[in-house]
Amino acid sequence: MEPSDLDDPITDSATLADFCAELARHPYICVDTEFIRDKTYWPQLCLIQLSAPNGDDPDAGPVACVDALAEGLDLQPVYDLLADPKLLKVFHAARQDLEIFYIRMGSVPAPIFDTQVAAMVCGYGDQVGYEALVRKICKAELDKSSRFTDWAARPLEPKQLRYARADVTHLRRIYQSLSDQLERNARTDWLSEEMAILSSAETYRNEPEEAWRRLKARNAKPRMLAVLKEIAAWREREAQNRDVPRSRILRDDSLMDIAASAPRDTKAMRRIRGLPNGFAEGKFGQALLDAVERGVELPHEERPVPPKSEPLPPGLQPLVDLLKVLLKANAAEAGVASRLVANAEELERIAADDGADVPALKGWRRKLFGEQALALKHGRIALTAGPEGVELIEREQS
Repeated sequence: MEPSDLDDPITDSATLADFCAELARHPYICVDTEFIRDKTYWPQLCLIQLSAPNGDDPDAGPVACVDALAEGLDLQPVYDLLADPKLLKVFHAARQDLEIFYIRMGSVPAPIFDTQVAAMVCGYGDQVGYEALVRKICKAELDKSSRFTDWAARPLEPKQLRYARADVTHLRRIYQSLSDQLERNARTDWLSEEMAILSSAETYRNEPEEAWRRLKARNAKPRMLAVLKEIAAWREREAQNRDVPRSRILRDDSLMDIAASAPRDTKAMRRIRGLPNGFAEGKFGQALLDAVERGVELPHEERPVPPKSEPLPPGLQPLVDLLKVLLKANAAEAGVASRLVANAEELERIAADDGADVPALKGWRRKLFGEQALALKHGRIALTAGPEGVELIEREQS
């Protein structure tokens, strides 16, 4: 049986090496994964789906599922494919898949093409799903009944494998359609900026010292943030080392209560609500007290600075509302998702500062929206309602 004809999942290293050698001869491959992480800190990779086109025909070509849990299976040929700088890797909503491979490979697969981001550039809406693209571009329907299946259970059923394979077979036509559209509209560079972010290792690093930033510490003082930084880092390391969800070590609300009260001994720790019985007296309790002490003793100049959340200057909110209208109108006319051009925070910063350091005032976004946003702000153009929607009119300057 030829590698490209495999219907059963690949479970042995020799077959996988042959299949990856076949894929390496193609201009691009499509990649997807199935994983679970509800009981672990690190995602558990269960299945890797791979496909490639047959020449110019995106509806045919090699495709297979790789059983990542198969005993003794060497996944290095897959990692070599993903690291090949000459081979384009196509994903849909790539971030979680890329995180998994970054953890296992120590590097991010590159070069990549994310069809979800490309679809936003091509006007299919914000964060359009794979199923919607299959329907719109491939004129097909997906059987999603296996979406919430247990991918770690073995053996995998034929229905599960059909579902998994469909995630990379239709992806070939979706990629070629979106790629062609980007070329026609001269928007390939627009996508490149987004792919650079997805391809950066910084996007996937979970540094324990930065874990506190994920928590909502409103109105926190530097001392509380210093304690929060230390105890959140402690929890992150414990979760990583034990490979369990953060909440299995300590819940967020308990972490915030500890940061606020900064208990210095076991008796004070016992007063924290939500802690399991015996927690304060156990090894976790002492380790947590040590982390609290490190936070309390952190020098003032090294304590985290509370994030600024200053309100808009008086009178600017109506301008922000106008910028939102302009953004929607320009994005609709250009056929691009408005979310990809600017978000609400960026609009507020533009309203407050002509030189705001935001993507909307740089590159293609500035040409599409930023220059007109500044013109609107300074009264050089105005918005009016026309027969086909919002229209821009130039104002005479005195």
